[in-house]
Amino acid sequence: MPMVASKFMASDRHRYTKENDHRPKYGVRQQEDILEQFRRQVFQEDIVREGDSIGTDDLTLLRFLRARKFNLDEAKKMIKGAQQWRKTVAGVGIDELYNQLDIFDYPGREQVFRSWSMFFHKAHKMGRPLNIEFLRGCDLTELYKHITPEKHWETIVTTTETLARKIIPTASRAAGHDIGGVFIIVDLKGIRFWQVKSLVQASFQMSQDYYPETMAKLAIVNAPSSFTFIWSIVKPWLAKETAEKVDVLGSDYQGVLLQLVDAENLPTTLGGKCTCEHAGGCDLSGAGPWRDERLARSAQATKQSASSSFQSTSKHEGNLGTPVADGPSNVDPGTNTPADDTTP
Repeated sequence: MPMVASKFMASDRHRYTKENDHRPKYGVRQQEDILEQFRRQVFQEDIVREGDSIGTDDLTLLRFLRARKFNLDEAKKMIKGAQQWRKTVAGVGIDELYNQLDIFDYPGREQVFRSWSMFFHKAHKMGRPLNIEFLRGCDLTELYKHITPEKHWETIVTTTETLARKIIPTASRAAGHDIGGVFIIVDLKGIRFWQVKSLVQASFQMSQDYYPETMAKLAIVNAPSSFTFIWSIVKPWLAKETAEKVDVLGSDYQGVLLQLVDAENLPTTLGGKCTCEHAGGCDLSGAGPWRDERLARSAQATKQSASSSFQSTSKHEGNLGTPVADGPSNVDPGTNTPADDTTP
């Protein structure tokens, strides 16, 4: 058993706090043995292959095991279903969809956010990324004048894929430990529930079936007086373990959120101090360690490209036999390369 598995399974001892008390049925040693069997069987049965984008690391496999209470047969059935869905979703498969649609920058993004703002933003005190959703005033009729229902659903699917593929791993690296999932905050102020009912149900179903154990906690704020009725409809859609992770708050929620999230990381619209004014608002900023890594990769790629271009140009000029003056050059060839002009 790899050390990483033991490390992260041992972390269950402090992951299952009062905030998220769903204790595993098996001890760490038993979990290790079951994980070993699970890994061997999903590869032998060709359910998972090395390099599959669903993830073949211990943490990914453990998510499916935890979702099925370490029942090997049920966990295999679940991950097999997820793999089949990933091949066919949106008619192109999840890998093609993920490569086509960048959730941080796609046509119509600002218009989508005016009706259904769903974004990742920094982290709470335990390092879990915040996934904030504003459904206030959600008007799908108006939204679908600017984007098709199919394209809107694809943004929701790709956002969930990005959570599992990029956001959680990046947040875990930044925190120095497995953060165990995302902390979701949903603002229901002014919600038109019957308009979004089908989308909300489909989103919950997708997350539970194909991205298990990625939600650590869900806080519903500004729940309207009619929410008791709404919850009676929503709750049957959820697995028992998922429903137990939901906290329903009214309009006096700021104190609760600030116990979990530093004010500097919480948008002002939810009672915090963050505005991300430089980026046009917290919803559009993408602020968090995933953005930092993204910018670092982009800067590195730009520098490498500029360096390659300079070397290629220098080699080409050398091959042309460009004459060199006897005296000193008026331009220092090392001071004006594209890399020097690039802002990281």
